[in-house]
Amino acid sequence: MTDVGPLHGLRVLELADEKGQFCGKLMADLGADVLKVEPPGGHPTRSVGPFLNDVPHRERSLYFWHYNTSKRGVTLDMERPQGKAILRRLAVGADVLLETFAPGRLGSLGLGYETLSALNPALVYCSLTPFGQTGPWRDYRTSDLLQMAAGGQMASCGYDEEDIPGAPPIAPGGGNAWHIGSHYAYIAIMAALHVRALTGEGQHVDASIHEACALTTESAVPTYIYLGQVVERHTGRHAAPGPSVNTQIPTRDGAFVQTTGRGGNPNPNRLRGLAEWMDGYGLAGDLLEDKYLDWGVFRESEAHISEVVNRFISNMPQEDAWRGGQDRGYPWGAVRTLDDIIGDPHLQDRDFFTRVEHPELGRAFTYPGPAAIYNATPWRISRRAPLIGEHNEEVFCRELGMSKERLNVLAEAGVI
Repeated sequence: MTDVGPLHGLRVLELADEKGQFCGKLMADLGADVLKVEPPGGHPTRSVGPFLNDVPHRERSLYFWHYNTSKRGVTLDMERPQGKAILRRLAVGADVLLETFAPGRLGSLGLGYETLSALNPALVYCSLTPFGQTGPWRDYRTSDLLQMAAGGQMASCGYDEEDIPGAPPIAPGGGNAWHIGSHYAYIAIMAALHVRALTGEGQHVDASIHEACALTTESAVPTYIYLGQVVERHTGRHAAPGPSVNTQIPTRDGAFVQTTGRGGNPNPNRLRGLAEWMDGYGLAGDLLEDKYLDWGVFRESEAHISEVVNRFISNMPQEDAWRGGQDRGYPWGAVRTLDDIIGDPHLQDRDFFTRVEHPELGRAFTYPGPAAIYNATPWRISRRAPLIGEHNEEVFCRELGMSKERLNVLAEAGVI
């Protein structure tokens, strides 16, 4: 067991906005030394709320805090000759460069892959952009909502005709496209690093958020390609080419239980145990009758069975309903609120929530934690998000050998 993460020793330069900062966070929290390069005065993502105590401030963005944990931060104007020269020096000692600039922008500044790889042939240079480096859409403007619409997710999300006739498509929660793109960029970077370990050579990774989204529409794309069918929106459940059974059942206390349809996915043998439980509340209807042990009768009666089971759930408190279903082998669960999640004893037992110190505020705050537990190389948030230019002296002076006098001159000139 060690106290460093699995990516310890990896140096990453992050030149990323909201599209790629989550990719940098994934690597930083796993132990990589991620150096976030911001323009002088800080990146615009620092102005995204909500803010601590609802007071807008570039050092108090909870959004920025979340996406930039475990990173160090420097400021640098890469459009100035001195800034370009410093970035090149940083790239020489880097393993990975992650950037989200418009296609060709860094190349026009003399900071593209060809230039930096000539200085550091082992560099893995990942360009994460909305539509990739090539293609007719490469220069289109974008937003998270646009990516959800163009990628296919939005068309599959929303209400079906039975619930709300003519309802429009609905996007998933905010930032989904950026998360999807960042996840796939992270996977691509790890693969490129594996190749580098075998060959000693880096490469340019052209990661497209649009393609990442189109890849993750569940069954929509393969259903169309192989069956020629278009999936339809279904309220609170997977889109499908035809009708599907409602799986979100209201409970007596105003909440919901998520089932798997058709009476919670029973079969003739398991239905008997479920019916015996329901009978204890006088709500089993006729489900204890032996006729339902016959597969033919069972299939013909699925709609009736579903109606009886759903009526039972509707007369139960949410907690009793889903736990009782789980006890009898049914994959039922509660539709939970954020308050439920924060207090989740399962997440607490696995130490999911993490306290992160903010020394300048004299306080610690609770953050979401790891998606996996490493028994030998732990995941951890090593520090809170960097303050604006917090590590300028540490990086430029101690690591690059710049004098403090030179640092001050560059700061006065607006280069850092």
